[in-house]
Amino acid sequence: MRPHESHHQSAVHAHAHGHGPATPVSRHLRKVIAAVLIPFAAAVAVGLVVLWPGGAPSHKPSGVGFDQPTERARVIKVAEVNCADVHAEQQPQPPSPTGQPPAGGASKGKPCQQATIKVTTGENAGRTFQTVVTPDALRHYATGQDVVVAYSPKAPKDLQYSVSDVDRSLPMWVLAGIFALAVVIVGRLRGVLALVALAASFVVLTLFILPAILQGSNPLLVAVIGGSAIMLIALYLCHGLTARTSVAVLGTLASLLLIGLLGSVFINWALLTGNTDDTTGLVHGLYPDIEIRGLLLAGIIIGSLGVLDDVTVTQTAAVWELKEADQAAGWRKLYGAAMRIGRDHIASVVNTLVLAYAGAALPLLLLFSIAQSSVGTVATSEVVAEEIIRTLVGSIGLVAAVPLTTLLAALVVSADRKSLGGPGSDGTGPVQGSGTGAGVGIAAGVPAGTAEGRPGRRGGRGKRRKQ
Repeated sequence: MRPHESHHQSAVHAHAHGHGPATPVSRHLRKVIAAVLIPFAAAVAVGLVVLWPGGAPSHKPSGVGFDQPTERARVIKVAEVNCADVHAEQQPQPPSPTGQPPAGGASKGKPCQQATIKVTTGENAGRTFQTVVTPDALRHYATGQDVVVAYSPKAPKDLQYSVSDVDRSLPMWVLAGIFALAVVIVGRLRGVLALVALAASFVVLTLFILPAILQGSNPLLVAVIGGSAIMLIALYLCHGLTARTSVAVLGTLASLLLIGLLGSVFINWALLTGNTDDTTGLVHGLYPDIEIRGLLLAGIIIGSLGVLDDVTVTQTAAVWELKEADQAAGWRKLYGAAMRIGRDHIASVVNTLVLAYAGAALPLLLLFSIAQSSVGTVATSEVVAEEIIRTLVGSIGLVAAVPLTTLLAALVVSADRKSLGGPGSDGTGPVQGSGTGAGVGIAAGVPAGTAEGRPGRRGGRGKRRKQ
């Protein structure tokens, strides 16, 4: 067997059975992509340095809502007592207009619970206090149960501590461990990298985005810089420093810019204030310098980022795999085939976003249903309109990401294969020196277009004709 025939057969075998990473692109194309992304990454790095907050600003707790100091505590005793003895007797309620029995009727005559709580952390560790639980309360306590207590130093000594929540640390950590184990078992190395990227995202969110907004920086600018940092870290860490990942980054960036533009226009046009719940009002009361409208727009951008990554990576990978399967396909054919995949993706992703926002706002929708408000009144109220605009703006960005990323990927992969393959690589004939075969040839030190490479290609075609 002649050397060039042996080389050709090994290349064909590698192409037919190789399931490794994507084929490397040409040096020229890498330079073009780097010329776009390196300045962008540098701008993100500069933005992180300039806006780095150095921690959240300190303030004196107001004792209202979430703005209370909390400590850990444990239930050391639970006893049944007469509700009248602890002044917790249920007041009689009039019957409802529909004739239904008053709420809480099933618990009438049942004893109350008196729980003794012991504070386990803080300067007053070891102090005990008591709390009464009525029969119709949704939360009851058991001896040995860990709870979270709120501390009000200005209140009378007997009323300084009150139970604010139960301690859910154990089930939350167990569930997180199960999630991490499942990701690692199924995803293996990619799963480990995904968990590292997830941790990095939380670091950027908690150490940069949230403190920078509290320090008074523009929420939109902080969200763009922080979201871009999360995107670069997550995509390149999970999918590698490749041209395919870079195309996904460019598609995600373009879609984020579109979401930011549309969000800004429609938030101002619809006269949304962003102050639609008690939590936002409390934040604005504690930090009046925070721009609430900008906070709303920042939330839209960050909320759309995760789904955008999924869409752009999937579409880019689809184009690359289609090209590997059909080396003769031009960019138009690749674009059409990948868009058929993308349309199915669009339908499922948009439905996912709508259901996610509807689920989050379900109690609010129930209140509007109880009030028997019209659909138009409900949809145009600020609380619901905010969620609708958030959903529609994010969905438009996702829909636009599919054709943008698919077109960019098809043009990149076709232009690259044309530069590597020489004549015939534009979709009119077989391409030698592209795909996995090209990777093998270059790795073996046989540059495309050399005198040594040409006889190998002729020999390979002759061998296929004989077969």
